[in-house]
Amino acid sequence: MQRTRRRILAALPALRAPTAVTAVAALAVLALLSGCGDGASPAAEATASKGQVRPATSQAKVSFYAASRFAEQATFGPTPTLVAELQSKGFEAWIDEQFALPPTTIDSQPARINGNPIPRAPYDYQGVQAAKLMLTAPDQLRTRVAWSIGQWIVVSGTKPHPVGTIEWINSLQRWAFGTYGELLYNVSIHPTMGQFLDNIQNRPKSAECPSCAPNENYARELMQLFSIGVLKLNADGTPVKNSRGGFIETYAQKDVEELARVLTGWTYFADPFGGDNFSTHYYHPMIPTTWPPQRDSGQKTVLGRVFPAGQSQEKDLRDAVELLSRHANAAPFVALRLIQHLVKSNPTPAYVGRVAAVYRNNGQGVVGDMRALVKAVLLDAEARAGDVPGQGRSDDGKIREPVLWRTAVARSMGCTLLPYTDSTDQQTSIPAQPPWWPESVFSFYAPTDRAPGSNLLAPEQGLLVATELTRRLSELNWRTQGGGITIDQAYFSRKGCSLEALVKAFGDSPRAFSDLLAQQYFRGAMPPTLRVNLEQLIVASPELAASPDYGALRMLQFALSTPYFGVIQ
Repeated sequence: MQRTRRRILAALPALRAPTAVTAVAALAVLALLSGCGDGASPAAEATASKGQVRPATSQAKVSFYAASRFAEQATFGPTPTLVAELQSKGFEAWIDEQFALPPTTIDSQPARINGNPIPRAPYDYQGVQAAKLMLTAPDQLRTRVAWSIGQWIVVSGTKPHPVGTIEWINSLQRWAFGTYGELLYNVSIHPTMGQFLDNIQNRPKSAECPSCAPNENYARELMQLFSIGVLKLNADGTPVKNSRGGFIETYAQKDVEELARVLTGWTYFADPFGGDNFSTHYYHPMIPTTWPPQRDSGQKTVLGRVFPAGQSQEKDLRDAVELLSRHANAAPFVALRLIQHLVKSNPTPAYVGRVAAVYRNNGQGVVGDMRALVKAVLLDAEARAGDVPGQGRSDDGKIREPVLWRTAVARSMGCTLLPYTDSTDQQTSIPAQPPWWPESVFSFYAPTDRAPGSNLLAPEQGLLVATELTRRLSELNWRTQGGGITIDQAYFSRKGCSLEALVKAFGDSPRAFSDLLAQQYFRGAMPPTLRVNLEQLIVASPELAASPDYGALRMLQFALSTPYFGVIQ
């Protein structure tokens, strides 16, 4: 993605190097980036054996390059064991085995600490455990898909108790491989969502309940952000145009109001204000209210469908979910988002159309089969073309967003916890993209965000601000002992990380170090420009050689701060 690399370049001049070594290395990084212009892609410069371009039918052995690339799309980052497994089994067999694994969840009991305000400990626990799930869950595909879904069906930790956020994560883990209709149903009755988007307060105003009032928040986002979007779409995700060339809205304000009426009358399983029930209610789906004035039981009409008067809350909700999950927009809407989060930011309409067709029918008449959908996204020819260096599209790939950048680095070092924390060494700290903590229901970015000055979809680029690049250049080695430049090895040990191979290779020679980085972070094919500049910088910096642990992490950071690693292509 040449335009993607130019966006990264544009942000780099804003960096401020904190040390002399950083300044020297920053210059080297700028030199590296100069090789990322309009020429051939890094993959085209490297050599690698052919990948499994059509994994659904090919029996050929998967190349190391192709397996590593697939791991970047389907998990939170390659590891030597995972890459070997993918090479041995092939992509489709590995996916099927991942589908068969039970969901890994987080124990929320340690977060059940009350207080007003809520003390910090539950938040620290939630942040640490959510990151640990990404790094160590054996069902990596499920966890990656759940994380992806959670970025367009959003609950933010800004509102619920940490127990609620944890149970929301656990629920997405359990629902990730069902049908999209069942996902929407379970989302709609989840107490954390009921609290976050206020459907727990959605009541019809009446003489019997003068304090009641309709709340349209959940109804609006259920359509706009979770299922069909605001514009009518063709089967391939392109917008439908009217006779004058204008866009056509999917729904009107009246549909929002009517859907809010459909969704009235749900409450927590238990009273959240009694004893320890402040967290107990997060463990059970919401239930229908029993007092009639809290429920609008009249006739409603949503998107042209009539909901007869007198239906129960359960029946109305089931009908609404069926309406939305089978809407013509739902297939391309979900297809685009899943492709963007797993494979590429700017898919062709043909790619979206093929995946959307699988949403509409998994081959057995099932609508919204998430297993079939995930497999279609990952095994599509457009997704796999880049498995052979130089054969991908020029607009392939996606920016490695802050969470995925850090998990890839950490998993390669064998970390069981993210080695990025605040000053207390407790809560996982990723300011540009705090996990499960977006500022609003609109998540960290919109799927329709485009690269400045172009028509290229590039939603993640909005997170690549100067402060994020600065952190990528420095945050791994800011912990030192005694004010010197020796890395605090005990800190990394507490995170389960192993620096031994990295430090040894750095001490052996610049070539040994670049070879190791090529294998662990560049699919076995480090671009020659990066390799030459990295080795020259090591030779030109004797202060780094004097402290191999410090030097190894410093040079690792600079290599991984280039677009060669910053873009998953």
